[in-house]
Amino acid sequence: MYLKLDGYEICCESGASWLEACGLLPEKLRPVRPLGISVQGRTCALGEPAEEYAHAHILTFRDEEGRRIYERSLQLLFITAAHRVDPAAHVRIEHSYGSGLYIALREGPMAPEFISAVEREMRALAAADLPVERSAVTTDRAQEYFARTGQTDRLRILNYRQYGHFTLYRIGDGPEDYFYGAMVPSTGAVDVFSLVPCDPGVVMMQPDADDPSRPAEFRELPKLWRVYQETAEWNRILGCENAADLNEMVVNHRLREFIRVNEALQERKIQSIADRFVASGARLILVAGPSSSGKTTFAHRLNIALRVQGLRPVKLSMDDYYLDRDTLPLESDGAPDLERVDALDTALFADHLKRLMAGETVEMPTFDFNIGKRLKVTHPFRVEPGQPIIVEGIHGLNERLTEGIDRKLKFKIYISALTMLNLDDHNRIRTTDARLLRRIVRDHQFRGTPPEDTIAMWKSVRRGEENYIFPYQEEADVMFNSSLTYELSIMKKYAYPALRAVTPSSPHYTLANRLVKFLNYIQTADVEDEIPVNSLLREFIGGCCFYRETD
Repeated sequence: MYLKLDGYEICCESGASWLEACGLLPEKLRPVRPLGISVQGRTCALGEPAEEYAHAHILTFRDEEGRRIYERSLQLLFITAAHRVDPAAHVRIEHSYGSGLYIALREGPMAPEFISAVEREMRALAAADLPVERSAVTTDRAQEYFARTGQTDRLRILNYRQYGHFTLYRIGDGPEDYFYGAMVPSTGAVDVFSLVPCDPGVVMMQPDADDPSRPAEFRELPKLWRVYQETAEWNRILGCENAADLNEMVVNHRLREFIRVNEALQERKIQSIADRFVASGARLILVAGPSSSGKTTFAHRLNIALRVQGLRPVKLSMDDYYLDRDTLPLESDGAPDLERVDALDTALFADHLKRLMAGETVEMPTFDFNIGKRLKVTHPFRVEPGQPIIVEGIHGLNERLTEGIDRKLKFKIYISALTMLNLDDHNRIRTTDARLLRRIVRDHQFRGTPPEDTIAMWKSVRRGEENYIFPYQEEADVMFNSSLTYELSIMKKYAYPALRAVTPSSPHYTLANRLVKFLNYIQTADVEDEIPVNSLLREFIGGCCFYRETD
Protein backbone atom coordinates (compact mmCIF):
# COMPACT_ATOMS: atom_id res chain seq x y z
CA MET A 1 0.00 0.00 0.00
CA TYR A 2 1.04 3.63 -0.59
CA LEU A 3 1.07 6.53 1.85
CA LYS A 4 2.94 9.75 2.47
CA LEU A 5 5.09 10.51 5.51
CA ASP A 6 6.14 14.13 5.84
CA GLY A 7 5.50 14.55 2.13
CA TYR A 8 7.57 11.54 1.04
CA GLU A 9 5.69 8.74 -0.73
CA ILE A 10 6.49 5.21 0.43
CA CYS A 11 5.18 1.75 -0.30
CA CYS A 12 4.77 -0.76 2.51
CA GLU A 13 3.05 -4.07 3.11
CA SER A 14 -0.59 -4.08 4.09
CA GLY A 15 -0.90 -4.27 7.88
CA ALA A 16 2.51 -2.67 8.49
CA SER A 17 2.73 -0.41 11.53
CA TRP A 18 3.52 3.27 11.41
CA LEU A 19 6.89 2.47 12.99
CA GLU A 20 7.67 0.05 10.17
CA ALA A 21 6.57 2.65 7.64
CA CYS A 22 8.95 5.19 9.22
CA GLY A 23 11.78 2.69 8.72
CA LEU A 24 11.19 2.76 4.96
CA LEU A 25 12.02 6.44 4.67
CA PRO A 26 15.42 7.34 3.22
CA GLU A 27 17.90 7.51 6.10
CA LYS A 28 18.43 11.25 5.75
CA LEU A 29 14.68 11.84 6.20
CA ARG A 30 14.20 9.62 9.24
CA PRO A 31 13.80 11.52 12.51
CA VAL A 32 16.23 10.47 15.24
CA ARG A 33 13.48 9.69 17.73
CA PRO A 34 9.95 9.29 16.29
CA LEU A 35 7.31 9.32 19.02
CA GLY A 36 3.98 9.14 17.20
CA ILE A 37 2.08 9.97 14.03
CA SER A 38 -0.35 12.75 13.19
CA VAL A 39 -2.76 11.75 10.45
CA GLN A 40 -5.86 13.66 9.38
CA GLY A 41 -6.11 15.47 12.67
CA ARG A 42 -5.64 12.36 14.81
CA THR A 43 -2.66 11.38 16.94
CA CYS A 44 -1.74 7.73 16.45
CA ALA A 45 0.73 5.50 18.27
CA LEU A 46 3.63 4.19 16.20
CA GLY A 47 2.49 0.64 16.88
CA GLU A 48 -0.88 1.18 15.17
CA PRO A 49 -1.43 -0.05 11.60
CA ALA A 50 -0.46 2.47 8.92
CA GLU A 51 -3.32 3.78 6.79
CA GLU A 52 -3.30 3.48 3.02
CA TYR A 53 -3.19 6.77 1.07
CA ALA A 54 -2.77 8.70 4.31
CA HIS A 55 -0.85 11.98 4.44
CA ALA A 56 0.88 11.72 7.79
CA HIS A 57 3.36 13.71 9.86
CA ILE A 58 5.91 12.04 12.13
CA LEU A 59 5.75 13.46 15.65
CA THR A 60 8.99 14.11 17.53
CA PHE A 61 9.87 16.03 20.68
CA ARG A 62 9.80 19.20 18.57
CA ASP A 63 6.00 18.83 18.26
CA GLU A 64 3.57 19.60 21.07
CA GLU A 65 1.79 16.27 20.60
CA GLY A 66 5.14 14.49 20.48
CA ARG A 67 6.16 16.05 23.79
CA ARG A 68 2.90 14.90 25.34
CA ILE A 69 3.48 11.33 24.15
CA TYR A 70 6.95 11.46 25.67
CA GLU A 71 5.68 12.84 28.97
CA ARG A 72 2.94 10.21 29.33
CA SER A 73 5.35 7.41 28.50
CA LEU A 74 7.95 8.75 30.93
CA GLN A 75 5.32 8.84 33.65
CA LEU A 76 4.50 5.18 33.03
CA LEU A 77 8.23 4.41 33.18
CA PHE A 78 8.49 6.16 36.58
CA ILE A 79 5.38 4.44 37.95
CA THR A 80 6.63 1.03 36.82
CA ALA A 81 10.07 1.62 38.35
CA ALA A 82 8.57 2.86 41.62
CA HIS A 83 6.39 -0.27 41.79
CA ARG A 84 9.50 -2.43 41.34
CA VAL A 85 11.29 -0.61 44.16
CA ASP A 86 8.27 -0.66 46.50
CA PRO A 87 5.00 -2.30 45.36
CA ALA A 88 3.14 -0.44 48.12
CA ALA A 89 4.25 3.02 46.88
CA HIS A 90 1.32 5.16 45.71
CA VAL A 91 2.65 7.67 43.18
CA ARG A 92 0.87 10.93 42.46
CA ILE A 93 1.80 13.13 39.48
CA GLU A 94 1.16 16.57 40.98
CA HIS A 95 1.97 19.38 38.54
CA SER A 96 4.54 20.81 36.14
CA TYR A 97 7.63 22.52 37.50
CA GLY A 98 9.69 24.33 34.88
CA SER A 99 10.63 21.72 32.29
CA GLY A 100 9.79 18.86 34.63
CA LEU A 101 7.00 17.21 36.58
CA TYR A 102 6.71 17.27 40.36
CA ILE A 103 5.86 13.80 41.69
CA ALA A 104 4.97 12.85 45.27
CA LEU A 105 4.03 9.77 47.28
CA ARG A 106 0.73 9.42 49.10
CA GLU A 107 2.52 7.69 51.97
CA GLY A 108 4.80 10.61 52.82
CA PRO A 109 8.15 12.14 51.79
CA MET A 110 10.35 10.31 49.29
CA ALA A 111 13.58 9.08 50.86
CA PRO A 112 16.77 9.83 48.88
CA GLU A 113 17.40 6.07 48.70
CA PHE A 114 13.99 5.53 47.12
CA ILE A 115 14.62 8.22 44.48
CA SER A 116 18.03 6.74 43.61
CA ALA A 117 16.60 3.24 43.36
CA VAL A 118 13.73 4.43 41.12
CA GLU A 119 16.15 6.21 38.79
CA ARG A 120 18.29 3.06 38.50
CA GLU A 121 15.21 1.00 37.65
CA MET A 122 14.04 3.58 35.08
CA ARG A 123 17.40 3.48 33.33
CA ALA A 124 17.44 -0.32 33.38
CA LEU A 125 13.94 -0.44 31.87
CA ALA A 126 14.89 2.08 29.18
CA ALA A 127 18.08 0.17 28.33
CA ALA A 128 16.10 -3.07 27.99
CA ASP A 129 13.86 -1.40 25.38
CA LEU A 130 10.82 -3.32 26.60
CA PRO A 131 7.56 -3.00 24.64
CA VAL A 132 4.87 -0.73 26.08
CA GLU A 133 1.98 -3.20 25.96
CA ARG A 134 -1.45 -1.87 25.09
CA SER A 135 -4.67 -3.75 25.80
CA ALA A 136 -8.29 -2.78 25.20
CA VAL A 137 -10.55 -3.98 28.02
CA THR A 138 -14.12 -3.47 29.10
CA THR A 139 -14.86 -0.86 31.73
CA ASP A 140 -16.01 -3.67 34.04
CA ARG A 141 -12.64 -5.39 33.68
CA ALA A 142 -10.82 -2.11 34.36
CA GLN A 143 -12.96 -1.46 37.44
CA GLU A 144 -12.26 -4.94 38.76
CA TYR A 145 -8.51 -4.45 38.30
CA PHE A 146 -8.41 -1.02 39.94
CA ALA A 147 -10.52 -2.25 42.85
CA ARG A 148 -8.28 -5.29 43.35
CA THR A 149 -5.11 -3.19 43.31
CA GLY A 150 -6.46 -0.45 45.57
CA GLN A 151 -6.40 2.33 42.95
CA THR A 152 -9.47 4.07 44.30
CA ASP A 153 -8.77 7.30 42.41
CA ARG A 154 -9.08 5.40 39.11
CA LEU A 155 -12.09 3.47 40.30
CA ARG A 156 -13.99 6.63 41.21
CA ILE A 157 -13.28 8.51 37.97
CA LEU A 158 -14.39 5.49 35.91
CA ASN A 159 -17.91 6.03 37.21
CA TYR A 160 -18.09 9.17 35.07
CA ARG A 161 -16.67 7.75 31.86
CA GLN A 162 -19.24 7.42 29.08
CA TYR A 163 -17.73 4.55 27.12
CA GLY A 164 -17.80 0.79 27.68
CA HIS A 165 -14.16 0.14 26.74
CA PHE A 166 -10.88 1.14 28.25
CA THR A 167 -7.21 1.15 27.16
CA LEU A 168 -4.59 -0.01 29.66
CA TYR A 169 -0.81 0.12 29.33
CA ARG A 170 1.95 -1.79 31.06
CA ILE A 171 5.70 -2.34 30.88
CA GLY A 172 6.90 -5.88 31.47
CA ASP A 173 5.53 -7.26 34.74
CA GLY A 174 4.62 -3.79 36.00
CA PRO A 175 1.14 -2.56 36.96
CA GLU A 176 -1.46 -1.85 34.31
CA ASP A 177 -2.23 1.82 33.99
CA TYR A 178 -4.45 4.23 32.09
CA PHE A 179 -3.42 7.42 30.29
CA TYR A 180 -5.59 9.39 27.91
CA GLY A 181 -3.45 9.54 24.77
CA ALA A 182 -0.93 7.61 22.69
CA MET A 183 2.27 6.12 24.12
CA VAL A 184 5.68 5.25 22.65
CA PRO A 185 6.10 1.66 21.36
CA SER A 186 8.95 0.75 23.72
CA THR A 187 10.87 2.03 26.73
CA GLY A 188 14.02 2.79 24.74
CA ALA A 189 12.25 5.83 23.28
CA VAL A 190 12.15 7.58 26.68
CA ASP A 191 15.71 7.25 27.92
CA VAL A 192 16.39 11.00 28.31
CA PHE A 193 15.43 12.22 31.78
CA SER A 194 16.79 13.03 35.22
CA LEU A 195 15.35 12.92 38.74
CA VAL A 196 15.99 15.88 41.04
CA PRO A 197 14.98 15.54 44.73
CA CYS A 198 12.57 18.30 45.70
CA ASP A 199 11.38 17.70 49.25
CA PRO A 200 8.97 16.06 49.92
CA GLY A 201 8.96 14.58 46.40
CA VAL A 202 10.97 14.63 43.20
CA VAL A 203 11.05 16.60 39.96
CA MET A 204 11.33 14.42 36.87
CA MET A 205 13.10 16.49 34.21
CA GLN A 206 12.22 15.88 30.59
CA PRO A 207 14.39 16.48 27.50
CA ASP A 208 15.63 19.98 26.81
CA ALA A 209 13.42 21.73 24.24
CA ASP A 210 16.44 22.96 22.26
CA ASP A 211 18.47 19.75 22.53
CA PRO A 212 16.22 16.72 23.21
CA SER A 213 19.27 14.47 23.48
CA ARG A 214 19.88 15.71 27.03
CA PRO A 215 17.63 16.41 30.03
CA ALA A 216 16.55 19.99 30.63
CA GLU A 217 18.45 21.78 33.35
CA PHE A 218 16.68 21.97 36.71
CA ARG A 219 16.11 25.53 37.86
CA GLU A 220 14.76 26.40 41.27
CA LEU A 221 11.58 28.48 41.14
CA PRO A 222 10.92 29.29 44.81
CA LYS A 223 8.05 31.72 44.25
CA LEU A 224 6.26 29.41 41.85
CA TRP A 225 6.83 26.56 44.31
CA ARG A 226 5.23 28.54 47.12
CA VAL A 227 2.12 29.33 45.11
CA TYR A 228 1.79 25.63 44.20
CA GLN A 229 2.07 24.72 47.89
CA GLU A 230 -0.52 27.36 48.76
CA THR A 231 -2.89 25.94 46.14
CA ALA A 232 -2.33 22.43 47.48
CA GLU A 233 -3.33 23.71 50.92
CA TRP A 234 -6.45 25.29 49.42
CA ASN A 235 -7.33 21.95 47.84
CA ARG A 236 -6.95 20.28 51.23
CA ILE A 237 -9.26 22.90 52.76
CA LEU A 238 -11.76 22.37 49.96
CA GLY A 239 -11.41 18.57 50.06
CA CYS A 240 -10.94 18.40 46.29
CA GLU A 241 -7.84 17.31 44.37
CA ASN A 242 -9.14 15.00 41.63
CA ALA A 243 -12.00 15.25 39.14
CA ALA A 244 -13.99 12.56 40.98
CA ASP A 245 -14.11 14.80 44.08
CA LEU A 246 -15.56 17.63 42.00
CA ASN A 247 -17.98 15.35 40.16
CA GLU A 248 -19.34 13.93 43.40
CA MET A 249 -20.09 17.43 44.65
CA VAL A 250 -21.97 18.19 41.43
CA VAL A 251 -23.95 14.93 41.56
CA ASN A 252 -24.72 15.30 45.28
CA HIS A 253 -25.70 18.97 44.97
CA ARG A 254 -22.91 20.22 47.23
CA LEU A 255 -21.18 22.50 44.72
CA ARG A 256 -22.80 25.75 45.86
CA GLU A 257 -21.08 25.87 49.23
CA PHE A 258 -17.86 24.71 47.56
CA ILE A 259 -18.01 27.71 45.20
CA ARG A 260 -18.51 30.10 48.13
CA VAL A 261 -15.47 28.77 49.99
CA ASN A 262 -13.34 28.68 46.81
CA GLU A 263 -14.20 32.31 46.04
CA ALA A 264 -13.61 33.36 49.65
CA LEU A 265 -10.09 31.89 49.55
CA GLN A 266 -9.29 33.95 46.48
CA GLU A 267 -10.79 37.09 48.01
CA ARG A 268 -8.66 36.66 51.13
CA LYS A 269 -5.56 36.27 48.94
CA ILE A 270 -6.32 39.43 46.96
CA GLN A 271 -6.78 41.38 50.18
CA SER A 272 -3.47 40.06 51.50
CA ILE A 273 -1.78 41.23 48.29
CA ALA A 274 -3.26 44.69 48.82
CA ASP A 275 -1.89 44.67 52.37
CA ARG A 276 1.56 43.74 51.08
CA PHE A 277 1.48 46.53 48.53
CA VAL A 278 0.61 49.13 51.16
CA ALA A 279 3.37 47.85 53.45
CA SER A 280 5.90 47.91 50.59
CA GLY A 281 5.75 51.69 50.13
CA ALA A 282 5.61 51.18 46.35
CA ARG A 283 3.58 53.34 44.00
CA LEU A 284 3.39 51.40 40.75
CA ILE A 285 1.55 48.05 40.58
CA LEU A 286 2.52 45.87 37.61
CA VAL A 287 0.20 42.93 36.90
CA ALA A 288 1.45 40.42 34.32
CA GLY A 289 0.78 36.86 33.30
CA PRO A 290 -0.02 34.61 30.34
CA SER A 291 -3.16 34.67 28.24
CA SER A 292 -6.50 33.95 29.95
CA SER A 293 -5.14 34.27 33.47
CA GLY A 294 -7.82 36.78 34.45
CA LYS A 295 -5.46 39.77 34.67
CA THR A 296 -8.14 42.36 33.92
CA THR A 297 -10.64 41.18 36.54
CA PHE A 298 -7.84 40.69 39.08
CA ALA A 299 -6.72 44.30 38.53
CA HIS A 300 -10.28 45.52 39.14
CA ARG A 301 -10.58 43.49 42.34
CA LEU A 302 -7.20 44.67 43.59
CA ASN A 303 -8.34 48.23 42.91
CA ILE A 304 -11.32 47.70 45.20
CA ALA A 305 -9.17 46.05 47.88
CA LEU A 306 -6.90 49.12 47.85
CA ARG A 307 -9.83 51.51 47.98
CA VAL A 308 -10.97 49.74 51.15
CA GLN A 309 -7.66 50.90 52.59
CA GLY A 310 -8.37 54.51 51.67
CA LEU A 311 -6.30 54.62 48.46
CA ARG A 312 -7.55 55.78 45.07
CA PRO A 313 -5.71 53.73 42.43
CA VAL A 314 -5.88 54.55 38.73
CA LYS A 315 -5.46 52.06 35.91
CA LEU A 316 -3.19 52.65 32.94
CA SER A 317 -3.94 50.63 29.79
CA MET A 318 -0.94 49.08 28.07
CA ASP A 319 -3.11 48.30 25.04
CA ASP A 320 -3.10 51.92 23.89
CA TYR A 321 0.66 51.77 23.39
CA TYR A 322 0.63 49.17 20.62
CA LEU A 323 2.52 50.13 17.47
CA ASP A 324 0.68 50.14 14.14
CA ARG A 325 0.29 46.54 13.04
CA ASP A 326 1.69 47.16 9.57
CA THR A 327 5.02 48.10 11.19
CA LEU A 328 5.40 44.93 13.27
CA PRO A 329 7.66 41.94 12.50
CA LEU A 330 5.84 39.05 10.83
CA GLU A 331 5.57 35.46 11.96
CA SER A 332 6.23 32.49 9.67
CA ASP A 333 2.57 32.53 8.54
CA GLY A 334 2.81 36.20 7.53
CA ALA A 335 0.72 37.50 10.44
CA PRO A 336 2.06 40.31 12.66
CA ASP A 337 3.69 39.08 15.87
CA LEU A 338 1.51 40.68 18.56
CA GLU A 339 3.04 38.73 21.44
CA ARG A 340 6.51 40.25 21.47
CA VAL A 341 7.32 43.20 23.70
CA ASP A 342 8.49 45.09 20.60
CA ALA A 343 4.84 45.25 19.50
CA LEU A 344 4.51 48.02 22.11
CA ASP A 345 5.98 51.51 22.02
CA THR A 346 8.07 50.69 25.08
CA ALA A 347 10.03 53.95 25.02
CA LEU A 348 6.87 56.09 25.04
CA PHE A 349 5.23 53.95 27.71
CA ALA A 350 8.29 54.14 29.99
CA ASP A 351 8.53 57.91 29.45
CA HIS A 352 4.85 58.46 30.26
CA LEU A 353 5.04 56.35 33.43
CA LYS A 354 8.07 58.24 34.68
CA ARG A 355 6.45 61.61 34.03
CA LEU A 356 3.12 60.58 35.58
CA MET A 357 4.87 59.50 38.77
CA ALA A 358 6.62 62.87 38.81
CA GLY A 359 3.22 64.62 38.77
CA GLU A 360 3.30 65.71 35.14
CA THR A 361 0.43 65.59 32.65
CA VAL A 362 0.94 63.36 29.58
CA GLU A 363 -0.94 63.08 26.31
CA MET A 364 -2.27 59.52 26.31
CA PRO A 365 -2.52 57.67 22.98
CA THR A 366 -5.53 55.68 21.82
CA PHE A 367 -5.18 52.48 19.81
CA ASP A 368 -7.99 51.36 17.51
CA PHE A 369 -7.95 47.56 17.34
CA ASN A 370 -10.43 47.53 14.47
CA ILE A 371 -8.01 49.22 12.09
CA GLY A 372 -4.83 48.12 13.89
CA LYS A 373 -3.48 51.65 14.23
CA ARG A 374 -2.92 54.32 16.85
CA LEU A 375 -5.27 57.27 16.41
CA LYS A 376 -3.94 60.80 15.99
CA VAL A 377 -6.19 62.08 18.76
CA THR A 378 -4.78 61.99 22.32
CA HIS A 379 -6.18 62.91 25.73
CA PRO A 380 -4.47 64.49 28.75
CA PHE A 381 -3.88 62.31 31.78
CA ARG A 382 -2.47 63.06 35.22
CA VAL A 383 -2.37 61.34 38.60
CA GLU A 384 -2.30 62.91 42.03
CA PRO A 385 0.83 62.72 44.22
CA GLY A 386 1.01 59.33 45.93
CA GLN A 387 -1.89 57.91 43.92
CA PRO A 388 -1.17 54.22 43.03
CA ILE A 389 -1.01 53.34 39.35
CA ILE A 390 -2.10 49.87 38.24
CA VAL A 391 -0.63 48.62 34.95
CA GLU A 392 -1.97 45.33 33.58
CA GLY A 393 -0.66 43.45 30.57
CA ILE A 394 1.30 40.40 29.48
CA HIS A 395 4.61 42.31 29.52
CA GLY A 396 4.08 44.06 32.84
CA LEU A 397 7.17 42.53 34.49
CA ASN A 398 9.54 43.42 31.65
CA GLU A 399 11.89 46.16 32.84
CA ARG A 400 11.87 47.80 29.40
CA LEU A 401 8.43 49.17 30.23
CA THR A 402 9.48 50.78 33.50
CA GLU A 403 13.00 52.00 32.78
CA GLY A 404 14.10 54.89 34.95
CA ILE A 405 11.72 54.09 37.83
CA ASP A 406 13.25 53.06 41.15
CA ARG A 407 12.66 49.34 41.86
CA LYS A 408 11.46 50.24 45.36
CA LEU A 409 8.52 52.06 43.81
CA LYS A 410 7.46 49.02 41.76
CA PHE A 411 5.27 46.20 43.10
CA LYS A 412 5.22 43.27 40.68
CA ILE A 413 2.43 40.70 40.57
CA TYR A 414 2.50 37.55 38.45
CA ILE A 415 -0.88 35.90 37.83
CA SER A 416 -1.59 32.58 36.15
CA ALA A 417 -4.23 29.87 36.22
CA LEU A 418 -2.17 27.06 37.76
CA THR A 419 -4.58 24.15 37.59
CA MET A 420 -4.00 21.55 40.32
CA LEU A 421 -7.24 19.62 39.90
CA ASN A 422 -6.19 16.38 38.20
CA LEU A 423 -8.27 13.65 36.60
CA ASP A 424 -6.70 11.09 38.91
CA ASP A 425 -3.34 10.48 40.56
CA HIS A 426 -1.58 9.72 37.26
CA ASN A 427 -3.39 11.96 34.74
CA ARG A 428 -3.00 15.66 35.36
CA ILE A 429 -4.99 18.44 33.72
CA ARG A 430 -2.47 20.81 32.19
CA THR A 431 -2.56 24.48 33.06
CA THR A 432 -2.16 25.38 29.38
CA ASP A 433 -5.23 23.30 28.46
CA ALA A 434 -7.32 24.96 31.18
CA ARG A 435 -6.24 28.41 30.00
CA LEU A 436 -7.03 27.53 26.40
CA LEU A 437 -10.51 26.46 27.48
CA ARG A 438 -10.98 29.85 29.13
CA ARG A 439 -9.90 31.65 25.98
CA ILE A 440 -12.06 29.49 23.70
CA VAL A 441 -15.12 30.22 25.85
CA ARG A 442 -14.41 33.96 26.11
CA ASP A 443 -13.66 34.40 22.40
CA HIS A 444 -16.72 32.39 21.40
CA GLN A 445 -18.99 34.21 23.87
CA PHE A 446 -17.96 37.81 23.32
CA ARG A 447 -16.11 37.97 20.00
CA GLY A 448 -18.01 35.40 17.95
CA THR A 449 -14.73 33.57 17.31
CA PRO A 450 -15.04 29.85 16.47
CA PRO A 451 -12.88 27.53 18.59
CA GLU A 452 -10.80 26.66 15.53
CA ASP A 453 -9.74 30.29 15.10
CA THR A 454 -8.73 30.55 18.75
CA ILE A 455 -6.81 27.27 18.53
CA ALA A 456 -5.08 28.52 15.36
CA MET A 457 -3.66 31.47 17.33
CA TRP A 458 -2.70 29.43 20.38
CA LYS A 459 0.70 28.28 19.11
CA SER A 460 1.77 31.89 18.61
CA VAL A 461 0.38 32.84 22.03
CA ARG A 462 2.28 30.01 23.71
CA ARG A 463 5.50 30.92 21.93
CA GLY A 464 5.12 34.50 23.15
CA GLU A 465 4.57 33.30 26.72
CA GLU A 466 7.70 31.15 26.66
CA ASN A 467 9.80 34.00 25.31
CA TYR A 468 8.38 37.11 26.98
CA ILE A 469 6.38 36.17 30.08
CA PHE A 470 7.60 33.01 31.86
CA PRO A 471 11.26 34.17 32.06
CA TYR A 472 10.17 37.06 34.30
CA GLN A 473 7.80 35.26 36.67
CA GLU A 474 10.31 34.79 39.49
CA GLU A 475 10.96 38.56 39.53
CA ALA A 476 7.47 39.15 40.88
CA ASP A 477 6.98 40.31 44.46
CA VAL A 478 3.94 38.08 44.73
CA MET A 479 2.24 35.37 42.66
CA PHE A 480 -1.48 34.79 42.41
CA ASN A 481 -3.14 31.60 41.19
CA SER A 482 -6.36 32.56 39.41
CA SER A 483 -7.50 28.97 38.88
CA LEU A 484 -10.78 28.09 40.57
CA THR A 485 -11.09 24.44 41.52
CA TYR A 486 -14.75 24.33 40.50
CA GLU A 487 -14.41 26.08 37.13
CA LEU A 488 -14.23 23.07 34.80
CA SER A 489 -17.71 21.96 35.85
CA ILE A 490 -18.97 25.36 34.70
CA MET A 491 -16.77 25.79 31.61
CA LYS A 492 -17.77 22.42 30.14
CA LYS A 493 -21.26 23.67 29.32
CA TYR A 494 -19.81 26.41 27.12
CA ALA A 495 -16.77 24.68 25.63
CA TYR A 496 -17.87 21.08 25.07
CA PRO A 497 -20.48 21.52 22.31
CA ALA A 498 -18.27 23.91 20.37
CA LEU A 499 -15.26 21.59 20.60
CA ARG A 500 -17.30 18.54 19.61
CA ALA A 501 -18.33 20.42 16.46
CA VAL A 502 -14.70 20.48 15.24
CA THR A 503 -14.49 17.71 12.63
CA PRO A 504 -11.58 15.32 11.94
CA SER A 505 -10.97 17.11 8.64
CA SER A 506 -9.98 20.27 10.53
CA PRO A 507 -6.25 20.93 11.03
CA HIS A 508 -7.14 21.79 14.63
CA TYR A 509 -8.99 18.57 15.41
CA THR A 510 -6.09 17.06 17.37
CA LEU A 511 -6.08 19.83 19.96
CA ALA A 512 -9.87 20.14 20.09
CA ASN A 513 -10.23 16.38 20.59
CA ARG A 514 -7.61 16.44 23.36
CA LEU A 515 -9.73 18.93 25.28
CA VAL A 516 -12.88 16.90 24.63
CA LYS A 517 -11.16 13.79 26.02
CA PHE A 518 -10.53 15.19 29.47
CA LEU A 519 -13.85 17.05 29.56
CA ASN A 520 -15.52 13.66 29.08
CA TYR A 521 -14.59 12.97 32.71
CA ILE A 522 -16.07 16.23 34.07
CA GLN A 523 -19.69 16.56 35.19
CA THR A 524 -21.48 19.72 34.06
CA ALA A 525 -22.91 21.89 36.84
CA ASP A 526 -25.82 24.29 36.42
CA VAL A 527 -25.21 26.62 39.36
CA GLU A 528 -24.02 29.81 37.68
CA ASP A 529 -26.28 31.94 39.86
CA GLU A 530 -23.93 31.05 42.73
CA ILE A 531 -20.86 32.54 41.02
CA PRO A 532 -20.22 36.09 42.30
CA VAL A 533 -20.45 38.89 39.74
CA ASN A 534 -16.86 39.88 40.54
CA SER A 535 -15.49 36.33 40.16
CA LEU A 536 -12.48 35.87 37.90
CA LEU A 537 -14.49 33.22 36.08
CA ARG A 538 -17.03 35.89 35.02
CA GLU A 539 -14.38 37.39 32.72
CA PHE A 540 -14.80 34.29 30.54
CA ILE A 541 -18.42 33.17 30.92
CA GLY A 542 -20.01 36.63 31.19
CA GLY A 543 -21.97 38.54 33.80
CA CYS A 544 -18.94 40.34 35.26
CA CYS A 545 -19.84 43.50 37.15
CA PHE A 546 -16.70 45.29 35.97
CA TYR A 547 -17.82 45.29 32.34
CA ARG A 548 -21.35 46.59 32.80
CA GLU A 549 -21.98 49.77 30.88
CA THR A 550 -25.13 50.77 32.78
CA ASP A 551 -26.35 50.52 36.36
